[in-house]
Amino acid sequence: VPTWMCRKPDDLQYVLAHLKDLVVKEVHGAGGYGMLIGPAATQAEIEEFRRALIANPAGYIAQPTLSLSSCPTYVDSGIAPRHIDLRPFVLSGREVQMVAGGLTRVALQEGSLVVNSSQGGGTKDTWVLGEPTAGPSVQTQSQTMGGMTQTQGGF
Repeated sequence: VPTWMCRKPDDLQYVLAHLKDLVVKEVHGAGGYGMLIGPAATQAEIEEFRRALIANPAGYIAQPTLSLSSCPTYVDSGIAPRHIDLRPFVLSGREVQMVAGGLTRVALQEGSLVVNSSQGGGTKDTWVLGEPTAGPSVQTQSQTMGGMTQTQGGF
């Protein structure tokens, strides 16, 4: 994911100009705490984060808001769509291999993009059906934002 280091003056200027579109996180934060999700934030929350960034730019990074997939999920009210993200498992040694499967994290609160278990998120089983293909994938996807490009390939 493209990441702007707010300690860098050019990155900080970009982040300050685009707070409403970005996710801003504390550098040493964890569990989805101490962050701003720009598109879901109020103007007051954005201005509060602006002040925090100006006061301590080295304490923050920013990333684009990702469009998370959704998946039918069993919740108290029945089956409902919830946002998910997949954390693939990559084994690194003499060769680098992606394992078929991974950890799927789910945002259990309706409309939430926060999948962290410490904030009420959960996990789902991840199943890969079918036979693996031989050789590396040739499918890639690129995204450009703020002068940074992210390229992803499948497996």
